[in-house]
Amino acid sequence: MSPRMRSRDREKHVKHIRNFSIIAHIDHGKSTLADRLIQRTLVIPEREFRNQLLDNMDLERERGITIKSQTVALPYTAGDGRQMTLNLIDTPGHVDFSYEVSRALASCEGALLIVDASQGVEAQTLANLYIAMEHDLTVLPVINKIDLPSADIEAVKEQIEHDLGLDAEGALLCSAKTGIGIDPILEAIADRLPPPRGSAEAPLRARIFDSSYDSYRGVLVYVRVVDGVLRPGDQIRFWSTGSVHRVDEVGTLKLRQEPATELRAGEVGYIISNVKEVGQAPTGDTLTHHERPAEASLGGFKEVKPVVFSSIYPLSADDYDELAEAIERLTLNDASLISQKDSSAVLGLGFRCGFLGLLHLEIVQERLRREYDQSVILTAPSVRYRVTLKSGEKLEIDNPASYPDPIQVLGAEEPYIKATFILPQEFLGNVINLCVSRRGNQSAMNYLGPKRVELVFELPLAEVIFDFYDRLKSVSKGYASFDYEFLDYRPTRLVKVNVLVNKDPVDALAMLVFEDNAVARARLVCKRLAETIPKHQFKIPIQGAIGGKIIARETINALRKDVTAKCYGGDISRKRKLLEKQKKGKKRMMQVGAVTIPQKALLAALKVDD
Repeated sequence: MSPRMRSRDREKHVKHIRNFSIIAHIDHGKSTLADRLIQRTLVIPEREFRNQLLDNMDLERERGITIKSQTVALPYTAGDGRQMTLNLIDTPGHVDFSYEVSRALASCEGALLIVDASQGVEAQTLANLYIAMEHDLTVLPVINKIDLPSADIEAVKEQIEHDLGLDAEGALLCSAKTGIGIDPILEAIADRLPPPRGSAEAPLRARIFDSSYDSYRGVLVYVRVVDGVLRPGDQIRFWSTGSVHRVDEVGTLKLRQEPATELRAGEVGYIISNVKEVGQAPTGDTLTHHERPAEASLGGFKEVKPVVFSSIYPLSADDYDELAEAIERLTLNDASLISQKDSSAVLGLGFRCGFLGLLHLEIVQERLRREYDQSVILTAPSVRYRVTLKSGEKLEIDNPASYPDPIQVLGAEEPYIKATFILPQEFLGNVINLCVSRRGNQSAMNYLGPKRVELVFELPLAEVIFDFYDRLKSVSKGYASFDYEFLDYRPTRLVKVNVLVNKDPVDALAMLVFEDNAVARARLVCKRLAETIPKHQFKIPIQGAIGGKIIARETINALRKDVTAKCYGGDISRKRKLLEKQKKGKKRMMQVGAVTIPQKALLAALKVDD
């Protein structure tokens, strides 16, 4: 075959490929629609099918969210007879994983934007649309759940026109649960989404959009080939790290990995090389040939930076080695989990971990329990502060134990976020009051219709990571949607609150808080400890302190033995003598006695809900 004919075949092959993703607000039916598309295009035995087919973890199916994104190639015969390959690059659905969503969308040419027919456009719908527009994707609006009695299709179309600026006349109607409207969606993907751009003749450039770890085969790197051809035996180079590896296997992704002879420009697949750690294949990085490298990367790569920090300790000090092994194995499958060794005088050895958000923290804790049988204690989550010393040195502090002497501190800064809410007008006052109580500044308010409002606040991240989301759902009766993005660092009045039990500081309970909130937080922790620490033979003071200043106190009264029980009548001085002797003994015991703090007391004090 001549080079010209081979070139034409490659062009024809690329024209029959569609790379797309499904984006939506939480619980708008993204995973259910993916199930219907897979069922309609792939022949799956009934015994192998289950709901949320692309969600491999039990935790994902229970919570109804996608934690680890998946990819699947769908063979499809279009109405005009074309044999198409539709590559569905799935994305996580929660705001904590917006970076992974962005990288997945960068590997597509189009996206299905799902809108619930009863809920309408919500905060994450807008946020995901903006990400898709940044990557210049063709967006097809899909109105889902049209079978619900509360569905209002005309109102949702008006929201798509007004809020999203998309053509509502071209919106596709479906019910992913019942299978209504699935065929028109497949046909629209084939007809209305553009084919991949790129040349198979150019030097190799492939974007990593995900990776996972297999204990037998090492790291599986999922790539979208933009230019060039990737074959087994090629020497490839990772752009960000400069490391070189040999490709052992390439293949396509259906419900299982299927080896192939090559991956061409426009195709999506996986590669296996001698990469041993997921961190060596960072999401968003560019792959190129070592011998014939590309002139420039695909861009858009940045390191994942955690925003929430917490220390993890085993319930028993004897389980430390098992916890260390569990965290190491979990890090292999979750490159966004950052950990380093930590220690506490009360809790012993543990790990200081960084997370993408509070949901990410909960998921890691649950996976440690389920997959690795680890019961752990987590310290109260905190954010990373920037502290400037009087010497001019700048520090980044995420652990209260690392906070310098307040005398040396010139100033501190804390991270702020831009929070976007979409809610019914009747709950507007409640949500504004909640945000103002969390030190928020309103920056915008837009009426999206006669009954719907978009509210934008600038909030300190430290005020959001605690019980903010639960409080929002409570004050709005579940109708307010919430999305946020990082803004910048701003000056704050930061103090370190120490918790003293019998005048000894408990390092695991130390907190970095905004100065005006310090008293309330200290009182809460002291009260919880007083309720859960058992009585001793001596009185136990529990105090919250900023430096040498006590700002909160609770007292656990002593267990009292009735030393006067043997006195039957007689002079009162006999009883006083015995009570004074007991009092001196308890005072001496208080000076030398150790307070036993049970695990349940620590767990109660570390709870973050007010």
